[in-house]
Amino acid sequence: MAKILCATRGGAASYRTQDAASRMAEEQGDELLFLYVVNIEFLDKTARAVRPDIVEAEMEKLGEFLLEMARERAAGLGVQANVLLRHGVLPEELAAVAIEHRVSCIVLGKPAEGGIYSLEEMESFAAELRAKIGSQVLIL
Repeated sequence: MAKILCATRGGAASYRTQDAASRMAEEQGDELLFLYVVNIEFLDKTARAVRPDIVEAEMEKLGEFLLEMARERAAGLGVQANVLLRHGVLPEELAAVAIEHRVSCIVLGKPAEGGIYSLEEMESFAAELRAKIGSQVLIL
């Protein structure tokens, strides 16, 4: 049985990608794994006094909640999904998880119009990831 890895940040913007990955898993009889990566590097860019440990703990709770929502969405489409929460930088963790879990396909969300990343940047990232891990990478 093949495995599909779907990176998610949760929320309404991710529903389309979660649903597409769930439908793929159901149609192909593949396992589905949702991944959420906690990254607090943005705290290095603020001059405000914050406690990284507290921010990280809250982001973990949020990630766990968003992963459970993704699992429930998949179940609603008839797919049993597993979830994984990691800490670090998304590209590195995505590749590491793909290798560790021997995934055959990674599903990434198509960037929203006016979002942080352009489609061209996502396609470039997908190509780099594909070359690094040797698995299919789709942008849906």
